[in-house]
Amino acid sequence: MPHKHVVMFSSGAGSWAAARRVVDQYGSENLYLVFSDVKGDNPSPHAGEDEDNYRFLRRAAWDLGGQLVWLSEGRDIWQVFHDDRFLGNTRLANCSKFLKQRPAREWLEANCDPAETTVYVGIDWSEAHRLPAIVRSYAPYTAVAPLCEPPYLDKDDILEQLHARGIKPPRLYDLGFAHANCGGFCVRSGQAQFKNLLKVMPERYAYHEKNEQDLRTHLGKDVSILRDRRGGTTKPMTLKEFRERVENEQINVDPYDIGGCGCFVEEENEAA
Repeated sequence: MPHKHVVMFSSGAGSWAAARRVVDQYGSENLYLVFSDVKGDNPSPHAGEDEDNYRFLRRAAWDLGGQLVWLSEGRDIWQVFHDDRFLGNTRLANCSKFLKQRPAREWLEANCDPAETTVYVGIDWSEAHRLPAIVRSYAPYTAVAPLCEPPYLDKDDILEQLHARGIKPPRLYDLGFAHANCGGFCVRSGQAQFKNLLKVMPERYAYHEKNEQDLRTHLGKDVSILRDRRGGTTKPMTLKEFRERVENEQINVDPYDIGGCGCFVEEENEAA
């Protein structure tokens, strides 16, 4: 049985670069690009990935060859939060568990023999500390992070490689986002990313702000994605409150408080 090379393909530049290294070393004959879509059946352009990511996903997959495996659990993140009665945040992202980790794992177990399969993720050398958790979470499959190995690349290097191959990167990078996943909205994001989303995509921000308010009403709890740490205490800060403080210049946002996605780099039992 030929050895399978399975790349967790996020529709961002990093996962393409990781897959490119796999193809350069092993070819694309037994390559599988596994994309777990968080949009579900929601027709809203603000749900799931940014619309340009879907363009990039198809173009990047065509460049790499192999088979693009498109998975969808059926729900979007807000449906998960509603059904699970829990609002995801920087510590616990149940959207990752239900919409990405589980569908990908189920596909792996249904289609791939652990003894004949290597799984690849797109983290780079700056996130190498996450690798032990990745290895544990994918066992008994072998998990590898190609971008944690030399030659080491930064985001600009990867974007240059994309342009050299005639591939336009996802537009979110040009719009100031460090990560191009989940439409620029991720419960793991820091305040700087939410501020940027409010600035460049106010309609998308408003969509998520409304969904957060609706969920708070549904749960009857004072929950939020963001936290207010002023005065030495930590308390919830809703997207509505954050927007109003930004608009009224009542908050100093750390420009380096970007946060980050980690859908395939944490163990599911830690996100349960």
